[in-house]
Amino acid sequence: MLSKKTKYGLKALAYIARQESNDPVQIATIAQSENISHKFLESILLTLRKSSILGSKKGKGGGYYLLKDAKDIPMTDIIRALEGPIAMLPCVSLNFYEKCEDCPDENKCCVNKLMIQVRDNTLKVLKNNSLADLT
Repeated sequence: MLSKKTKYGLKALAYIARQESNDPVQIATIAQSENISHKFLESILLTLRKSSILGSKKGKGGGYYLLKDAKDIPMTDIIRALEGPIAMLPCVSLNFYEKCEDCPDENKCCVNKLMIQVRDNTLKVLKNNSLADLT
């Protein structure tokens, strides 16, 4: 299930991407437009800035802006920045693999096989969509 953090992050990024100019957008403007708590949104945008998806400018005329064109920001980058691993289980994660403690043999695990299919299909959808597809 998608967390509220990720849902709001996607809405905020789409809002920023829809702006006509590349001027920074203030948190208050996004929060009001997208009906997101200012404080919660501040935390989300900070995470996206630390992940090099957003840049920020302080002071008068400050706010957040995209570091790349929306079409060049894959959904995989956004989801990983906000949600963490895309795979539902660590034993099928491509970037955050961990062996399951309760599984003696992944090759014989029916859950592992199913979750590999889920991961692969999820990745296919996310890789084939960018932030521009949300605008």
